[in-house]
Amino acid sequence: MSGAPVLSVRELVCGYAGVPVTAGVSFEVGPGEAVVLLGANGAGKSTVLRTSVGQQAAVSGDRWLKGGPVVENSLVYRRVVSCLFDEDAFLPGVSVGHHLELVLRGHGVAEAAVVAGEAVAEFGLGDRVDASPFALSSGQRRRALLAAALIRPFELLVLDEPEQRLDTLMRSRLADRLVAARDAGAGLLIATHDASLAEAVGTTVLAIDRDTALPPVVADPQREGRS
Repeated sequence: MSGAPVLSVRELVCGYAGVPVTAGVSFEVGPGEAVVLLGANGAGKSTVLRTSVGQQAAVSGDRWLKGGPVVENSLVYRRVVSCLFDEDAFLPGVSVGHHLELVLRGHGVAEAAVVAGEAVAEFGLGDRVDASPFALSSGQRRRALLAAALIRPFELLVLDEPEQRLDTLMRSRLADRLVAARDAGAGLLIATHDASLAEAVGTTVLAIDRDTALPPVVADPQREGRS
């Protein structure tokens, strides 16, 4: 699927307090494309992910969202980008079902209660719909966070190790849902160390290494069959 990039990253050096922990990274995420940052624990893939979408300051380099600067609190960012990192980002004082419904209403989704109910069932949370998110197990919280990220409208979906704390069945469902989002025209940016998820979803796979600068595009061989 062609179109102007949703996210563009050029010679992005990532680090902490101005000290680099990765070499320069360059890539683009366009509509219908899934860029997967693949690497072992500690390779820097989550740092690259966060820095690429403005969740962390860059040491150097450039990044653009829809052709403009990446500004986390801007209206464009809130409309375009749906993110899931490792933090528990739940609204206080509401149940799992109500949290999902409020996320949908906040993004103007019609029949929010119905869509939230469908998501609860899809992510195996039916018996916890009235529970506080903070009363869930770590795996259940992860599923609730994934549901919230996936059910709202987005042009760019950003996921940091989404497979964490998921069983085999839920990992398979997640892969199917991500492929469906990609094929519907969304751009995906995913950090993972799960090679099977990268193979199932990625149109471009970048092997993240602290010491190796990445060229603008490192194509997955499967991409040719998806263009």
